[in-house]
This record gives sequence, structure tokens and C-alpha cells, in this order.
Amino acid sequence: MRVQLAKQLLDQQIVDRDGRLVGRVDDIAFAADADGYPYVDTLLTGQAALGQRVGGRLGRILVAITNRFVDEPPVLPVRIPFTLVERVDSAVRLRVRAADLPPPPVESWLRRHLIDRIPGAHRASG
Repeated sequence: MRVQLAKQLLDQQIVDRDGRLVGRVDDIAFAADADGYPYVDTLLTGQAALGQRVGGRLGRILVAITNRFVDEPPVLPVRIPFTLVERVDSAVRLRVRAADLPPPPVESWLRRHLIDRIPGAHRASG
């Protein structure tokens, strides 16, 4: 059976078990089993993964801009183990909540340095 991963996974929205948007599948990491057969191990999301996938000058610019918005560059992609995927249909649906995943580094930086400084930001619904 031929699986077209690019069509089925890349750029698909990732949603948690509550239907909240986590991000998009920007790249895929593979591993090999004991017999050497490849399988999807991890979904990669975030600006760093997208920049690396796009490649070339545009990809390098995206990664460079992303690295300006973190305290400790380089930014690494957020890695979501494929074992956390419940199913793939119109989106990649996870069996966990977004809060159970590692926070995206750029979003964390923006929250600390920008959003949290807005008066009343802590009262906004999340």
C-alpha cells in the first residue's frame, strides 16, 4: 500500500482532544523498526520546522526571524510523538490536551515579553 504522507499529513491542522488548535504539521520525523522498516515517529510543528522544510533563502530567513523571538536560540521544532495521534481525517487529532504538550518557544516568548504586559491580559479567556 502506497501512503502519500505529504498529502495526508503535511500542512494539516493539529487539534487536541478538546478541539483546540495546536498548530500545523510542518514536517515529519521517521524512525526504523528492528527490521529496518521506516515508520512515522514524530510530527514536527513550529516556525523552525517549517523553515527547515522550506529551505533555501526563505527558510533561512524564517528560522533567523524565529530565533530573534526566543531567549535561547536556536529554536527547535515542537515534537509531537505520533503515538499521541488519535486519528487523521480532515485534521490530525490528538488524544491529549494542548496543555500536555511542550509549549511552542516563540509563543512562550511572546506571552512573557508582550502579551503578559498588556493590562488585563490575565483575565482573558484561554
